[in-house]
Amino acid sequence: MTEPVSDLIPTLVGRSSSHFTRVTRIFAAELEVAYAFEVVPDLRSMNAADFAGNPALRLPILRTGATTWLGTLNICRELARRAPVQRPVVWPEHLTAALAANAQELVVQAMATEVSLIMSQLAGTPRDDAHLTKQQQSLLNMLTWLDDNVQAVRAGLPQDRALSYLEVCMFCLVTHLEFRSMLATSGYRALAAFCEEYGQRASTQATTYRFDTP
Repeated sequence: MTEPVSDLIPTLVGRSSSHFTRVTRIFAAELEVAYAFEVVPDLRSMNAADFAGNPALRLPILRTGATTWLGTLNICRELARRAPVQRPVVWPEHLTAALAANAQELVVQAMATEVSLIMSQLAGTPRDDAHLTKQQQSLLNMLTWLDDNVQAVRAGLPQDRALSYLEVCMFCLVTHLEFRSMLATSGYRALAAFCEEYGQRASTQATTYRFDTP
């Protein structure tokens, strides 16, 4: 049974420096859904309470009254249900062509890989660690594939879309790599052009990355 949508403003729990959080904030801005924002104090915390009770110790989380939504895609779906006006959104399950479906898979995987690399840095993992080296190469491989295919992928998306989960995730990934100085993305010309275009949207300009003040 579907739970009725609450009239209360939901609370988004995350960080302004998180690409996963930014995806949800762009969705909220595009869909005109108001929300309160609560900052996770320390990503290294082992206390689920710091992550709004998420046992995975991950962000973002959305609290809607007595209900909690875990994870970026779940949150974006709930925001879409709360939108005052329904707009055409392209979700992952709508990507039935292999090229677009593979792009979605690689974008989300690249986002997760970047988080692992950041956490490895915070933990002081040696640069020559075999697992770390493989993750770095994996990220480079995925970016190259996306750069080679982004134009064809976007051309195959529905022309009447107001928003697509794939494009928002891809924009947040590439701009986050620059923000965190993980690697220079200027050499990925197609991805850079996409971000330049997508970055003109009011929703992306209102959700720029920054480190939250403690």
